[in-house]
Amino acid sequence: MTTTSRPTERELTEPVDLCRPDGTLNPAAVGWSRQPLHSTALRRGLPVPGLRPGWGRSKRWEYWGVVTPTHVVGLTVSDLDYAGVSQLWVLDRRSGAVVDAAATSPFGAGTQMPDSLGDGPARARAGGLRLEVAPTASGWRLRGQTSRVRLDLDVTRAPEDEAVCVVVPWDSRRFQYTVKDLALPVSGAIAVDGEVTAIGGPDAWAVLDHGRGRWPYAMTWNWGAGSGVVDGVRLGLQLGGRWTQGTGSTENALVVDGRVHKIHDEVEWTYDRDDWLAPWRVRGPRVDVTFTPFHERVAVTNLGVVAGETHQCFGTWTGWAATDDGTRLDVDALTGWAEEAHNRW
Repeated sequence: MTTTSRPTERELTEPVDLCRPDGTLNPAAVGWSRQPLHSTALRRGLPVPGLRPGWGRSKRWEYWGVVTPTHVVGLTVSDLDYAGVSQLWVLDRRSGAVVDAAATSPFGAGTQMPDSLGDGPARARAGGLRLEVAPTASGWRLRGQTSRVRLDLDVTRAPEDEAVCVVVPWDSRRFQYTVKDLALPVSGAIAVDGEVTAIGGPDAWAVLDHGRGRWPYAMTWNWGAGSGVVDGVRLGLQLGGRWTQGTGSTENALVVDGRVHKIHDEVEWTYDRDDWLAPWRVRGPRVDVTFTPFHERVAVTNLGVVAGETHQCFGTWTGWAATDDGTRLDVDALTGWAEEAHNRW
């Protein structure tokens, strides 16, 4: 295995604007932080040669993944500049049944997105789908409604909990700010076709993927996340791949009882595209883990200039990851997902 060592990324400790006044990347914003410190208002007027100023490149989203012994939930509110895309996806782990509701609205009609994380709620109302992600005094409240599903969940986040907050700079006009917040306890209820299931307990976890940025037209990425308690320690495993290569930034980390141990190295992903449910492996100088799926979710979009294909597998992680001081911790039985996504957007 060949792994390229990465220099230590700059850790930011003070609030900073993601963009300059002209909408380009603020060089002082490049780095990572343990709490969301970036102000991420994106202007819709960045000049791009040959196109209307800035059109189509700004991407804003809130994705919440929830994994419990009975259900897996994916909730998405997003504004992709030319369209609002929202989705509530539910897997019943007991029966294997999937309920999927998605809606697309031209130019983000019916979609409300806060400029920065925690500034206010994100909402989507389109095509019979109603979603809301709202900050609360104790964390977040996630609500969703479709013709078949009612969702009302509370995510608990202690003020001292840390997240993986990273700016990924492709260049001065293309960049992404991502916040991955892992291993957050979740409770509440979900009703599918009128059958109500209580959500909560020691094996119910939520993960946030918050994104604000200006993207290249075509991009491929890997993302893996796992949450759970191992030997009495609350662990979150965050792994990324491909999309950060060559930028000097990574989104890799191990979160131990709410403390982020940043992994500054790229990691190597190995998996079988002919058999997505076969084990995946992710390796680097500070991590060696295997992911064993129990369910594959496939999402394919082909609208000509806008297209995408995602294979997101849900399952369990085993292996080890190392803390900042080199201590190896077992991550056996962390539950979460691993994915490969291709987008032209």
